[in-house]
Amino acid sequence: MAVEGVEAASRRSERGSEDAASAGTERPGRAGTGSRPADGVVEIGVIMNGVTGRMGTNQHLVRSIAAIRAEGGVDVGGGAVLWPEPVLVGRREYRLRELAEANGVERWTTDLDEVLADPDLPVYFDAQATAVRARDVKAAIAAGKHVYTEKPIAPDVETALELTRLAREAKVKNGVVQDKLFLPGLIKLRSLVESGFFGRILSVRGEFGYWVFEGPDPEGQRPSWNYRSEDGGGIVSDMFCHWRYLLDDIFGPVRTVTALGATHIPKRFDEEGRNYEATAEDAAYGIFELEDGAVVQLNSSWATRVHRDELLELHVDGTEGSAVAGLRECRIQPRAATPRATWNPDIPNPIDFRAGWLAVPGTTDHDNGFKAQWELFLRHVALEEPFRWGFLDGARGIQLAELGMRSWAERRTLEVPELAL
Repeated sequence: MAVEGVEAASRRSERGSEDAASAGTERPGRAGTGSRPADGVVEIGVIMNGVTGRMGTNQHLVRSIAAIRAEGGVDVGGGAVLWPEPVLVGRREYRLRELAEANGVERWTTDLDEVLADPDLPVYFDAQATAVRARDVKAAIAAGKHVYTEKPIAPDVETALELTRLAREAKVKNGVVQDKLFLPGLIKLRSLVESGFFGRILSVRGEFGYWVFEGPDPEGQRPSWNYRSEDGGGIVSDMFCHWRYLLDDIFGPVRTVTALGATHIPKRFDEEGRNYEATAEDAAYGIFELEDGAVVQLNSSWATRVHRDELLELHVDGTEGSAVAGLRECRIQPRAATPRATWNPDIPNPIDFRAGWLAVPGTTDHDNGFKAQWELFLRHVALEEPFRWGFLDGARGIQLAELGMRSWAERRTLEVPELAL
Protein backbone atom coordinates (compact mmCIF):
# COMPACT_ATOMS: atom_id res chain seq x y z
CA MET A 1 0.00 0.00 0.00
CA ALA A 2 1.49 3.35 -1.02
CA VAL A 3 -0.04 6.75 -0.23
CA GLU A 4 -2.48 6.33 -3.10
CA GLY A 5 -3.50 2.98 -1.63
CA VAL A 6 -4.21 4.62 1.70
CA GLU A 7 -6.41 7.22 0.05
CA ALA A 8 -8.28 4.56 -1.93
CA ALA A 9 -8.78 2.43 1.15
CA SER A 10 -10.00 5.49 3.01
CA ARG A 11 -12.63 6.10 0.32
CA ARG A 12 -13.70 2.44 0.53
CA SER A 13 -13.97 2.82 4.30
CA GLU A 14 -16.14 5.93 3.93
CA ARG A 15 -18.50 4.07 1.61
CA GLY A 16 -18.59 1.16 4.05
CA SER A 17 -19.35 3.53 6.91
CA GLU A 18 -22.26 5.04 4.96
CA ASP A 19 -23.60 1.57 4.15
CA ALA A 20 -23.39 0.58 7.81
CA ALA A 21 -25.18 3.73 8.87
CA SER A 22 -27.99 3.17 6.38
CA ALA A 23 -28.39 -0.38 7.68
CA GLY A 24 -28.60 0.85 11.27
CA THR A 25 -25.43 -0.98 12.38
CA GLU A 26 -22.28 0.25 14.11
CA ARG A 27 -18.63 -0.16 13.20
CA PRO A 28 -16.87 -2.94 15.15
CA GLY A 29 -15.21 -2.02 18.43
CA ARG A 30 -15.57 -2.83 22.10
CA ALA A 31 -15.91 -0.66 25.16
CA GLY A 32 -12.58 -0.07 26.83
CA THR A 33 -10.52 -1.20 23.84
CA GLY A 34 -11.16 1.63 21.38
CA SER A 35 -13.56 1.80 18.45
CA ARG A 36 -12.50 1.73 14.85
CA PRO A 37 -12.64 5.26 13.33
CA ALA A 38 -15.69 5.71 11.14
CA ASP A 39 -13.99 7.70 8.37
CA GLY A 40 -10.57 7.49 6.75
CA VAL A 41 -9.75 4.09 8.24
CA VAL A 42 -7.19 1.87 6.51
CA GLU A 43 -7.60 -1.59 7.96
CA ILE A 44 -4.52 -3.83 8.09
CA GLY A 45 -5.19 -7.45 8.96
CA VAL A 46 -2.47 -8.84 11.24
CA ILE A 47 -1.94 -12.53 11.99
CA MET A 48 -0.49 -12.70 15.52
CA ASN A 49 1.04 -16.13 16.15
CA GLY A 50 2.27 -17.04 19.63
CA VAL A 51 0.61 -14.24 21.59
CA THR A 52 -0.40 -16.59 24.42
CA GLY A 53 3.16 -16.39 25.78
CA ARG A 54 4.27 -13.75 28.27
CA MET A 55 6.00 -11.44 25.80
CA GLY A 56 3.41 -11.90 23.06
CA THR A 57 0.52 -11.16 25.41
CA ASN A 58 1.90 -8.26 27.42
CA GLN A 59 4.11 -6.35 25.03
CA HIS A 60 2.74 -7.10 21.58
CA LEU A 61 -1.00 -7.63 22.07
CA VAL A 62 -1.94 -5.61 25.17
CA ARG A 63 0.62 -2.78 25.14
CA SER A 64 1.01 -2.48 21.37
CA ILE A 65 -1.85 -3.59 19.10
CA ALA A 66 -4.66 -3.22 21.66
CA ALA A 67 -3.18 0.11 22.81
CA ILE A 68 -3.03 1.40 19.22
CA ARG A 69 -6.67 0.45 18.75
CA ALA A 70 -7.63 2.07 22.07
CA GLU A 71 -6.11 5.31 20.77
CA GLY A 72 -8.10 5.12 17.55
CA GLY A 73 -5.37 3.72 15.32
CA VAL A 74 -2.19 5.24 13.89
CA ASP A 75 -2.82 8.75 12.59
CA VAL A 76 -0.88 9.15 9.33
CA GLY A 77 -2.25 12.56 8.36
CA GLY A 78 -4.66 13.70 5.70
CA GLY A 79 -7.57 12.23 7.63
CA ALA A 80 -6.20 8.68 7.21
CA VAL A 81 -5.76 6.28 10.12
CA LEU A 82 -4.11 2.85 10.09
CA TRP A 83 -6.26 0.37 11.98
CA PRO A 84 -4.68 -3.00 12.87
CA GLU A 85 -7.23 -5.81 12.83
CA PRO A 86 -5.57 -8.74 14.62
CA VAL A 87 -6.33 -12.45 14.34
CA LEU A 88 -4.88 -14.41 17.26
CA VAL A 89 -3.25 -17.76 16.49
CA GLY A 90 -2.05 -20.40 18.94
CA ARG A 91 -2.53 -23.92 20.24
CA ARG A 92 -4.71 -23.31 23.33
CA GLU A 93 -8.29 -22.45 22.42
CA TYR A 94 -9.32 -21.34 25.91
CA ARG A 95 -6.39 -18.97 26.19
CA LEU A 96 -6.99 -17.48 22.74
CA ARG A 97 -10.65 -16.95 23.62
CA GLU A 98 -9.72 -15.23 26.89
CA LEU A 99 -7.23 -12.91 25.19
CA ALA A 100 -9.63 -12.07 22.38
CA GLU A 101 -12.45 -11.19 24.76
CA ALA A 102 -10.19 -9.16 27.05
CA ASN A 103 -8.74 -7.10 24.18
CA GLY A 104 -11.71 -6.60 21.88
CA VAL A 105 -10.41 -8.96 19.20
CA GLU A 106 -13.11 -10.54 17.06
CA ARG A 107 -11.21 -13.44 15.51
CA TRP A 108 -8.91 -16.19 16.74
CA THR A 109 -7.94 -19.64 15.49
CA THR A 110 -5.71 -22.66 16.03
CA ASP A 111 -5.39 -23.16 12.25
CA LEU A 112 -2.42 -21.16 10.96
CA ASP A 113 -2.82 -22.45 7.39
CA GLU A 114 -6.35 -21.02 7.28
CA VAL A 115 -5.28 -17.46 8.06
CA LEU A 116 -2.15 -17.62 5.89
CA ALA A 117 -4.48 -18.34 2.98
CA ASP A 118 -6.62 -15.28 3.75
CA PRO A 119 -5.79 -12.37 1.34
CA ASP A 120 -7.33 -9.86 3.76
CA LEU A 121 -4.52 -10.53 6.27
CA PRO A 122 -1.36 -9.05 4.71
CA VAL A 123 0.84 -9.05 7.85
CA TYR A 124 2.19 -12.00 9.82
CA PHE A 125 3.71 -11.55 13.29
CA ASP A 126 5.53 -14.27 15.22
CA ALA A 127 6.16 -14.37 18.99
CA GLN A 128 6.52 -18.14 19.34
CA ALA A 129 9.41 -20.01 20.91
CA THR A 130 12.59 -19.74 18.86
CA ALA A 131 12.67 -23.43 17.97
CA VAL A 132 9.48 -23.25 15.86
CA ARG A 133 9.63 -19.68 14.56
CA ALA A 134 11.57 -20.18 11.32
CA ARG A 135 9.16 -22.85 10.02
CA ASP A 136 6.12 -20.59 10.29
CA VAL A 137 7.93 -17.45 9.11
CA LYS A 138 8.94 -19.40 5.99
CA ALA A 139 5.31 -20.42 5.44
CA ALA A 140 4.18 -16.81 5.84
CA ILE A 141 6.72 -15.62 3.27
CA ALA A 142 5.54 -18.33 0.86
CA ALA A 143 1.99 -17.03 1.36
CA GLY A 144 3.12 -13.51 0.39
CA LYS A 145 2.74 -11.99 3.85
CA HIS A 146 4.78 -9.09 5.17
CA VAL A 147 6.54 -10.48 8.24
CA TYR A 148 7.35 -8.84 11.57
CA THR A 149 8.89 -11.12 14.17
CA GLU A 150 10.41 -11.38 17.60
CA LYS A 151 14.04 -12.40 17.88
CA PRO A 152 15.97 -14.56 17.44
CA ILE A 153 14.34 -14.94 14.04
CA ALA A 154 15.81 -18.43 13.65
CA PRO A 155 17.84 -20.99 15.63
CA ASP A 156 21.03 -20.37 13.59
CA VAL A 157 22.63 -17.90 11.20
CA GLU A 158 22.22 -20.03 8.07
CA THR A 159 18.46 -20.32 8.60
CA ALA A 160 18.22 -16.59 9.34
CA LEU A 161 20.03 -15.78 6.09
CA GLU A 162 17.77 -18.20 4.23
CA LEU A 163 14.72 -16.34 5.57
CA THR A 164 16.33 -13.04 4.54
CA ARG A 165 16.87 -14.31 0.99
CA LEU A 166 13.36 -15.74 0.77
CA ALA A 167 11.80 -12.47 1.91
CA ARG A 168 13.89 -10.52 -0.58
CA GLU A 169 12.98 -12.85 -3.46
CA ALA A 170 9.29 -12.74 -2.53
CA LYS A 171 9.48 -8.93 -2.26
CA VAL A 172 7.73 -8.96 1.10
CA LYS A 173 8.48 -6.41 3.79
CA ASN A 174 10.20 -7.79 6.85
CA GLY A 175 11.15 -6.53 10.27
CA VAL A 176 12.62 -7.70 13.57
CA VAL A 177 11.67 -6.43 17.03
CA GLN A 178 14.53 -4.33 18.43
CA ASP A 179 12.67 -2.76 21.30
CA LYS A 180 15.51 -1.44 23.46
CA LEU A 181 16.37 1.21 20.87
CA PHE A 182 13.03 2.86 21.67
CA LEU A 183 13.53 3.14 25.44
CA PRO A 184 13.81 6.70 26.84
CA GLY A 185 17.13 6.18 28.61
CA LEU A 186 18.82 4.72 25.54
CA ILE A 187 17.31 7.37 23.25
CA LYS A 188 18.95 9.98 25.50
CA LEU A 189 22.22 8.04 25.39
CA ARG A 190 22.19 7.88 21.61
CA SER A 191 21.60 11.64 21.42
CA LEU A 192 24.67 12.19 23.61
CA VAL A 193 26.76 10.03 21.28
CA GLU A 194 25.47 11.84 18.21
CA SER A 195 26.16 15.27 19.76
CA GLY A 196 29.80 14.41 20.48
CA PHE A 197 29.35 14.81 24.24
CA PHE A 198 31.75 11.96 25.08
CA GLY A 199 34.61 13.05 22.86
CA ARG A 200 36.36 9.77 22.03
CA ILE A 201 34.44 6.89 23.61
CA LEU A 202 36.81 4.69 25.59
CA SER A 203 34.64 2.00 27.10
CA VAL A 204 31.13 0.80 27.89
CA ARG A 205 30.28 -1.33 30.92
CA GLY A 206 26.84 -2.86 31.19
CA GLU A 207 24.87 -4.88 33.71
CA PHE A 208 21.59 -6.58 32.86
CA GLY A 209 19.47 -9.06 34.72
CA TYR A 210 17.65 -10.01 37.90
CA TRP A 211 16.93 -13.03 40.06
CA VAL A 212 14.62 -15.51 38.33
CA PHE A 213 13.17 -17.78 41.01
CA GLU A 214 13.76 -21.50 40.60
CA GLY A 215 10.16 -22.39 41.54
CA PRO A 216 7.83 -23.84 42.51
CA ASP A 217 7.24 -21.27 45.28
CA PRO A 218 7.58 -18.56 44.27
CA GLU A 219 7.07 -19.46 40.64
CA GLY A 220 9.75 -18.44 38.15
CA GLN A 221 9.13 -15.25 36.16
CA ARG A 222 10.35 -16.72 32.87
CA PRO A 223 9.15 -19.79 30.91
CA SER A 224 10.97 -23.04 31.64
CA TRP A 225 12.11 -23.50 28.03
CA ASN A 226 14.45 -20.54 28.54
CA TYR A 227 16.65 -22.87 30.61
CA ARG A 228 16.68 -25.86 28.24
CA SER A 229 19.15 -25.70 25.37
CA GLU A 230 17.26 -28.42 23.48
CA ASP A 231 14.25 -26.08 23.33
CA GLY A 232 16.24 -23.06 22.14
CA GLY A 233 16.85 -21.60 25.59
CA GLY A 234 19.90 -19.82 26.99
CA ILE A 235 20.74 -16.24 27.87
CA VAL A 236 23.41 -15.94 25.16
CA SER A 237 20.96 -16.52 22.31
CA ASP A 238 18.47 -14.22 24.04
CA MET A 239 20.59 -11.25 25.10
CA PHE A 240 23.44 -11.22 22.59
CA CYS A 241 20.83 -10.53 19.89
CA HIS A 242 19.89 -7.42 21.89
CA TRP A 243 23.49 -6.41 22.47
CA ARG A 244 24.28 -6.63 18.75
CA TYR A 245 21.65 -4.15 17.60
CA LEU A 246 22.13 -1.91 20.62
CA LEU A 247 25.91 -1.64 20.16
CA ASP A 248 25.75 -1.37 16.36
CA ASP A 249 23.07 1.31 16.44
CA ILE A 250 24.33 3.49 19.28
CA PHE A 251 28.11 3.05 19.36
CA GLY A 252 29.27 1.38 16.15
CA PRO A 253 29.92 -2.04 14.59
CA VAL A 254 31.08 -4.94 16.78
CA ARG A 255 34.35 -6.40 15.53
CA THR A 256 35.39 -9.03 18.13
CA VAL A 257 33.73 -11.03 20.90
CA THR A 258 35.06 -12.85 23.94
CA ALA A 259 32.43 -14.64 26.01
CA LEU A 260 31.99 -16.94 28.97
CA GLY A 261 28.71 -18.52 29.99
CA ALA A 262 27.60 -20.32 33.13
CA THR A 263 24.66 -22.33 34.44
CA HIS A 264 24.60 -21.04 37.99
CA ILE A 265 21.26 -22.66 38.94
CA PRO A 266 21.37 -26.30 37.69
CA LYS A 267 17.88 -27.36 38.82
CA ARG A 268 14.58 -25.54 38.30
CA PHE A 269 10.83 -26.26 38.33
CA ASP A 270 8.61 -25.97 35.26
CA GLU A 271 5.09 -24.55 34.92
CA GLU A 272 3.57 -27.78 36.27
CA GLY A 273 5.83 -27.80 39.32
CA ARG A 274 8.07 -30.59 37.99
CA ASN A 275 11.79 -30.49 38.74
CA TYR A 276 14.03 -30.45 35.67
CA GLU A 277 17.70 -30.02 34.82
CA ALA A 278 18.71 -26.65 33.40
CA THR A 279 20.74 -27.48 30.30
CA ALA A 280 21.12 -23.88 29.10
CA GLU A 281 23.25 -21.11 30.59
CA ASP A 282 21.56 -18.56 32.86
CA ALA A 283 24.44 -16.06 32.83
CA ALA A 284 26.85 -14.73 30.21
CA TYR A 285 29.85 -12.44 30.52
CA GLY A 286 30.95 -10.77 27.28
CA ILE A 287 33.70 -8.46 26.07
CA PHE A 288 33.17 -6.79 22.70
CA GLU A 289 35.61 -4.64 20.75
CA LEU A 290 34.03 -2.02 18.51
CA GLU A 291 35.26 -0.79 15.15
CA ASP A 292 36.68 2.43 16.61
CA GLY A 293 38.58 0.57 19.35
CA ALA A 294 36.16 1.13 22.24
CA VAL A 295 35.87 -1.83 24.61
CA VAL A 296 32.47 -3.04 25.84
CA GLN A 297 31.89 -5.34 28.83
CA LEU A 298 28.37 -6.66 29.27
CA ASN A 299 27.15 -9.02 31.99
CA SER A 300 23.80 -10.73 31.50
CA SER A 301 22.32 -12.84 34.28
CA TRP A 302 19.11 -14.43 35.47
CA ALA A 303 20.87 -15.31 38.72
CA THR A 304 21.75 -11.90 40.18
CA ARG A 305 20.08 -9.70 42.78
CA VAL A 306 19.68 -6.13 41.64
CA HIS A 307 21.64 -3.32 43.29
CA ARG A 308 21.31 -0.63 40.65
CA ASP A 309 18.62 1.85 39.66
CA GLU A 310 17.32 -0.14 36.67
CA LEU A 311 17.41 -3.69 35.35
CA LEU A 312 19.73 -2.58 32.55
CA GLU A 313 22.42 0.04 33.06
CA LEU A 314 25.21 1.10 30.70
CA HIS A 315 28.17 3.15 31.97
CA VAL A 316 29.92 4.98 29.12
CA ASP A 317 33.28 6.69 29.58
CA GLY A 318 34.76 9.14 27.09
CA THR A 319 37.59 11.64 27.03
CA GLU A 320 35.20 14.58 27.50
CA GLY A 321 32.50 13.06 29.68
CA SER A 322 30.70 9.99 31.00
CA ALA A 323 27.11 8.80 31.23
CA VAL A 324 25.09 6.15 33.03
CA ALA A 325 21.95 5.18 31.11
CA GLY A 326 19.17 2.80 32.04
CA LEU A 327 15.87 1.86 30.48
CA ARG A 328 14.33 5.23 31.32
CA GLU A 329 16.88 7.55 32.91
CA CYS A 330 20.28 8.89 31.88
CA ARG A 331 22.82 10.83 33.94
CA ILE A 332 26.01 12.56 32.80
CA GLN A 333 29.25 13.92 34.22
CA PRO A 334 31.16 16.23 31.87
CA ARG A 335 34.92 16.63 32.08
CA ALA A 336 34.64 20.01 33.82
CA ALA A 337 32.56 18.48 36.64
CA THR A 338 34.72 15.39 37.14
CA PRO A 339 36.12 15.24 40.70
CA ARG A 340 39.84 14.75 41.28
CA ALA A 341 39.70 11.43 43.09
CA THR A 342 42.70 9.99 44.92
CA TRP A 343 43.20 6.56 46.46
CA ASN A 344 43.41 6.62 50.25
CA PRO A 345 41.61 3.76 52.01
CA ASP A 346 42.84 4.96 55.44
CA ILE A 347 40.32 7.82 55.70
CA PRO A 348 36.57 8.12 55.00
CA ASN A 349 35.91 9.00 51.38
CA PRO A 350 35.55 12.82 51.18
CA ILE A 351 33.72 12.84 47.82
CA ASP A 352 30.04 12.12 47.21
CA PHE A 353 30.58 10.62 43.77
CA ARG A 354 26.89 10.29 42.93
CA ALA A 355 26.22 13.96 43.66
CA GLY A 356 28.36 15.02 40.72
CA TRP A 357 26.04 13.56 38.07
CA LEU A 358 23.33 15.50 36.23
CA ALA A 359 20.05 14.07 34.94
CA VAL A 360 19.48 14.36 31.19
CA PRO A 361 15.99 15.83 30.74
CA GLY A 362 13.58 14.22 28.33
CA THR A 363 12.57 16.35 25.37
CA THR A 364 9.33 14.45 24.75
CA ASP A 365 7.11 11.79 26.22
CA HIS A 366 8.16 8.35 25.01
CA ASP A 367 5.60 5.65 24.32
CA ASN A 368 6.03 1.95 24.98
CA GLY A 369 9.02 0.83 22.89
CA PHE A 370 7.26 -2.20 21.41
CA LYS A 371 4.26 -0.08 20.45
CA ALA A 372 6.47 2.60 18.88
CA GLN A 373 8.16 0.03 16.64
CA TRP A 374 4.82 -1.59 15.75
CA GLU A 375 3.57 1.78 14.53
CA LEU A 376 6.66 2.20 12.36
CA PHE A 377 6.18 -1.26 10.82
CA LEU A 378 2.50 -0.60 10.07
CA ARG A 379 3.49 2.66 8.37
CA HIS A 380 6.18 0.75 6.47
CA VAL A 381 3.55 -1.69 5.16
CA ALA A 382 0.88 0.89 4.34
CA LEU A 383 2.92 3.92 3.27
CA GLU A 384 6.22 2.46 2.03
CA GLU A 385 8.02 4.45 4.72
CA PRO A 386 11.50 3.13 5.58
CA PHE A 387 11.98 0.55 8.31
CA ARG A 388 15.60 0.05 9.29
CA TRP A 389 15.48 -3.24 11.18
CA GLY A 390 15.01 -6.11 8.75
CA PHE A 391 15.79 -9.82 8.78
CA LEU A 392 19.47 -9.18 8.04
CA ASP A 393 19.74 -7.25 11.30
CA GLY A 394 18.15 -10.22 13.03
CA ALA A 395 20.74 -12.50 11.42
CA ARG A 396 23.54 -10.29 12.76
CA GLY A 397 22.20 -10.76 16.28
CA ILE A 398 22.18 -14.53 15.88
CA GLN A 399 25.70 -14.36 14.46
CA LEU A 400 26.96 -12.63 17.61
CA ALA A 401 25.21 -15.20 19.80
CA GLU A 402 26.74 -18.09 17.84
CA LEU A 403 30.19 -16.54 18.02
CA GLY A 404 29.69 -15.94 21.75
CA MET A 405 28.88 -19.61 22.31
CA ARG A 406 31.87 -20.64 20.21
CA SER A 407 34.14 -18.22 22.08
CA TRP A 408 33.01 -19.76 25.35
CA ALA A 409 33.61 -23.30 24.09
CA GLU A 410 37.02 -22.52 22.59
CA ARG A 411 38.12 -20.07 25.30
CA ARG A 412 39.31 -17.44 22.82
CA THR A 413 38.48 -14.13 21.17
CA LEU A 414 36.76 -14.33 17.78
CA GLU A 415 36.41 -11.88 14.92
CA VAL A 416 32.91 -10.82 13.88
CA PRO A 417 32.90 -10.79 10.05
CA GLU A 418 30.41 -9.03 7.82
CA LEU A 419 27.41 -11.17 6.87
CA ALA A 420 26.83 -11.75 3.17
CA LEU A 421 23.66 -13.11 1.57
